[in-house]
Amino acid sequence: MNWRGLRRIPLFALGLTLPCAVVLGGLFAAGRVDLAAALGAAAAILALLALSLVPLALSLSAVREAIETIGPTAETGAEALATRRLGNIRGSAKEIWQAAVRLARGWRERAARAEASLAAAEAVFAAIPDPQILLDAQRRIIRANPAATELIGIVLEASDLAASLRNPAILAAADAVLAGGPARIVDFTLSLPVERVMQARIARVEGVSPEGIAAIVTLHDITALKLAEQMRADFVANAGHELKTPLASLVGFIETLLGAARDDAVARERFLGIMRGEAGRMTRLVDDLLSLSRIELNEHVAPTRQVALAPLVEQVADALELRAADRGMHLSLELPEDLPAVHGDEDELAQVFQNLIDNAIKYGKPHTEITIAACADAPGPAANSLVRIAVTDRGDGIPSEHLPRLTERFYRVDTARSRELGGTGLGLAIVKHILNRHRGRLEIASTLGVGSTFTVSFQAALPARPRLSSK
Repeated sequence: MNWRGLRRIPLFALGLTLPCAVVLGGLFAAGRVDLAAALGAAAAILALLALSLVPLALSLSAVREAIETIGPTAETGAEALATRRLGNIRGSAKEIWQAAVRLARGWRERAARAEASLAAAEAVFAAIPDPQILLDAQRRIIRANPAATELIGIVLEASDLAASLRNPAILAAADAVLAGGPARIVDFTLSLPVERVMQARIARVEGVSPEGIAAIVTLHDITALKLAEQMRADFVANAGHELKTPLASLVGFIETLLGAARDDAVARERFLGIMRGEAGRMTRLVDDLLSLSRIELNEHVAPTRQVALAPLVEQVADALELRAADRGMHLSLELPEDLPAVHGDEDELAQVFQNLIDNAIKYGKPHTEITIAACADAPGPAANSLVRIAVTDRGDGIPSEHLPRLTERFYRVDTARSRELGGTGLGLAIVKHILNRHRGRLEIASTLGVGSTFTVSFQAALPARPRLSSK
């Protein structure tokens, strides 16, 4: 039993005795009782009151300590243990204890519901696919969801938004919204690892938040939309220019065949052959433009499947062997057996090697050898290892001033020769955009009179870890 509750009993008893003491003082002043009797009566009343308060004080003190044991940090079973320790308390103390128990149970139920709601809100926030960042009134980051962390890297909480997003337009919009302005939408560009066009929406969070959340920044990747807009503009400009020449030729030959050469069988056969060539050129041009458009739409999404390069290159070389043989050329493959796999899209990688080998056949000298050699920084798959595949022709070479622009759309070193050989001017542009999607690189080296080497490099893919058996 805790006797600390008895310390206030004398004060309580004295307070309750005061009315009786006043009455006894009045009787003494009126001469009805003598001083000794009055003092004795007052002392007796004080003693009786003190004795009667002892059980109540002890019960209330025990109840107070029991209530402390069922507080917010109480362990499971603390309520039952406290009830057993109190024993058979009665009266007001028992009612107070029962009320406290009901209050504690209600508080725990409400706390459990609040924790469940908070956990559900946290799960929803983490599962939102769009990057989101929560800000306080001072533009400091309170929290960011996993999508934001994946997009812009580690987000340091309690740091200024400028530490993660350094775009002045976004920071200015955030300041305006936090100052009480309406929601703002800002377009901006992220350069690394691949250029992306993003749209940020900054809006205020109304009401009082326990964490001090004042605004939310939501990011949307609009790269595909911007690329689609740019591709439409590029298609109209470039395709219109490239299609103009063959269309003009077709129209001219058709008019000739309908006019002066209507009955000239020799001219008709010659003109129809030229027309067929021009139509084939336009078909290849349209096919390459459509291919380039598809690649650009997915350029910002890195592939995740593993592709073995050695058999893929062999398959492409086998398909082009006959074309090389028509020019008296030989394809020499130098592919090690332990060449690591890479993360990639098999069809797109095949298109890369097909374009490079096809260019080597077109621009290499007849009766020469084309070498396709592969190597890796380390034998077998290893972290940070690069896989390189080089296609080398023995041609006239490319002047150095043209090398930086070879991957531009429709750029040609020799326009007439390229068109004569059936080139569309898009082959290396396609190669560049496929390599961008695969996070790869293209290096070009050329020596006049000797030939050119086009080297593509990729990050080697580590082998997938085997799953642990559940048995």
